[in-house]
Amino acid sequence: MNTPKVGIIMGSDSDLDIMSQAATVLDEFGVAYEVRIISAHRTPDVMDAYAAEAKDRGLQLIIAGAGGSAHLPGMTASHTILPVIAVPIKRENHGHEAFWSNIKMPPGIALATMPENGAKNAALLAVEILALQDNQLAKKYTAFRQKQHDTVLKVDEEVSKDWQSYLNRSA
Repeated sequence: MNTPKVGIIMGSDSDLDIMSQAATVLDEFGVAYEVRIISAHRTPDVMDAYAAEAKDRGLQLIIAGAGGSAHLPGMTASHTILPVIAVPIKRENHGHEAFWSNIKMPPGIALATMPENGAKNAALLAVEILALQDNQLAKKYTAFRQKQHDTVLKVDEEVSKDWQSYLNRSA
């Protein structure tokens, strides 16, 4: 088993449906990761130790997701020198407090914040960061971006010829 390069952490198991999307993306790129439930409020000592020891265990960055007051990403960032990518978890019955909590970090502790429920983009940012020092990963990521580019051009060609047929086929 490869040593995990990315830690995927979340405040509770209710966040797993969103945060699993980061794991799926990392699987597609062959990036080793670990998944943990770590609460900033209910297990602050565990959160502190996890963040403080992450680099020594071989992690290169952490993706942290939380809803509500969403203290996990910022508090994790305050206990490690690794990059931390925040995923504010948004539920139908909540406002945008998780997002606001993450983008209001005070100066001095960096925290990259994704859109609400943006675990896929968090994983893609993780891949971009890791690809800076991994040529194989950089090639995979370049191919992924090229495929997205080519797909848009193909769809554009079809839509520009007959958008009604394309729309009916997509419905």
